[in-house]
Amino acid sequence: MIQVNHHTLPNGLRIVHNEDNSTQMVALNLLYDVGARDEDPEHTGFAHLFEHLMFGGSVNIPDYDAPVQNAGGENNAWTNNDITNYYITLPYQNVETGFWLESDRMLSLDFSPQSLEVQRQVVIEEFKQRNLNQPYGDASHLLREMAYQDHPYRWPTIGKEISHIANATLDEVKNFFYRFYAPNNAILAVTGHISFEETVRLAEKWFGPIPSRNIPKRELPAEKPQTAIRRRSVERKVPVDALYMAFHMCNRFHAEYHVFDIITDLLSNGRSSRFIQTLVQEKKLFTSIDAYISGSLDEGLLHITGKPASGITLEQAEEAVWQELDKLKTIPVAEEELEKVKNRYESEQIFNNINYLNVATNLAFFELLGHAEDINLEVGKYRSVTVGQIQDTACRTFVPENCNILYYKAIK
Repeated sequence: MIQVNHHTLPNGLRIVHNEDNSTQMVALNLLYDVGARDEDPEHTGFAHLFEHLMFGGSVNIPDYDAPVQNAGGENNAWTNNDITNYYITLPYQNVETGFWLESDRMLSLDFSPQSLEVQRQVVIEEFKQRNLNQPYGDASHLLREMAYQDHPYRWPTIGKEISHIANATLDEVKNFFYRFYAPNNAILAVTGHISFEETVRLAEKWFGPIPSRNIPKRELPAEKPQTAIRRRSVERKVPVDALYMAFHMCNRFHAEYHVFDIITDLLSNGRSSRFIQTLVQEKKLFTSIDAYISGSLDEGLLHITGKPASGITLEQAEEAVWQELDKLKTIPVAEEELEKVKNRYESEQIFNNINYLNVATNLAFFELLGHAEDINLEVGKYRSVTVGQIQDTACRTFVPENCNILYYKAIK
């Protein structure tokens, strides 16, 4: 059981805390409630750009990394379609350095043309490396465009196209910062070798003076239900063909979310999973195949991706996947098989939450979902998934009219 303490500053910054004296380190995880879904369709990639800009220096601290290293700390960040997440770990003796650094860049960045240009080029290069020059790199763009017609999940975190970042102006960048980077749009999770009283004292000292800002109410277009199968085929200079399938699923807050997660574990988590046993080892139709959920806060996708074995066409590979999905719909999962998946999940969660930094990251996310303490309920929610729920969800989900299929063909 993870014990959680709460405090909210007058400016709206939510603080969640867990003390862990088995380590001499402290983690600060700062989650901003902004991601790629909050971008303008003609100005995408801004949330990811800001992940980089936040390390480019603030008004008072020109170099973020130097003080971190001098204090014996480490830091990093990541962005997805829903959130932007920053973390820093430090020896407890130097923890105030973390509060100082994170609060200063929340207050205001150094909005200079030089800083913008440096980070712009970094992001553009990342876009090229990951999405244009890497095999299968544009699959995410192609699949999202198929699956989402209205919702901003239709573009990935890196952005819809390079020109949106290449043409970003300093005024547009400033506007994005002051719209979303604010104490009342953030959650600070602090874990490790630090008391709750000291956490509150340092948070009030460093974050307390930062004014709250007017955060725009999120009003995103809802995705209309898909009513017909969507297909696309592309040819690229890649080693082998690849099959991509994506089915619409519920949002992160829905009770059925855990059922979907269990289903993907049944299909592809581990050597004894169905896809690996049947399609890879027995029938040798695939060299690799995976199933996973996007984990999106809004209505997400259940993905199936695989590379057919030599001599197997994409049509044959797709048919084999449908046959396995039909088994989930028509034959109840054995209790023993389901229990194995649940046991694996529980052990992974226990192991994951041993690390103080993982706890900080998870507490911030669960606080965003509603209550940080709900982290203690997750295993129970997975444990409560029944055979009947799995079959019912599979019957409603794995139908052609809910499916998006991308044939990614190697140029012969």
